Amino acid sequence: MCFALFHFFLSLLSYSSYSFACPSTPHIMADLFKNTKLFRGDKQVDASELKNKIVGLYFSAHWCPPCRSFTPKLKEFYESLKEELFELIFVTSDRSEEGYLDYYNNHHGLWLRLEFNDPMINELAAKYSVNSIPMLIIINHEGKIINKNGRDDVMANASGTLQAWKDAATRS
Repeated sequence: MCFALFHFFLSLLSYSSYSFACPSTPHIMADLFKNTKLFRGDKQVDASELKNKIVGLYFSAHWCPPCRSFTPKLKEFYESLKEELFELIFVTSDRSEEGYLDYYNNHHGLWLRLEFNDPMINELAAKYSVNSIPMLIIINHEGKIINKNGRDDVMANASGTLQAWKDAATRS
């Protein structure tokens, strides 16, 4: 029923960029992170902030030269959005907590991060087949991959990237 109503409203508002979430739809993205600690800066945030959002999982490390080259571009992209339907999560591959915190605090934007050595880091890397860094995987609110090459999108066409991800999220 919810699916049919969604498509009915979508057909009426096909010109609109708004999407509607059915109240009975589980918030899989928030559930995915419910047993892990997420931080914005040094403040812990609730995983419910991810509800109905497109999420970029940024697999990166301070010791990786391509990561250190891409991170400022990603920061500029993130800060230009002013968008409530998109969030980034830093998933570290750092070898030391000191390097991880220095990299996050001094080079990243004020996006979310997992704790150093959080077991979720390996779970996400396995779930999304991460085999190199930097990697920016874009997932919809259900945790399904929208784009496994988000880095290329940000580098090639930052201005149209978020809209392309939103369009892909509505199709997935």
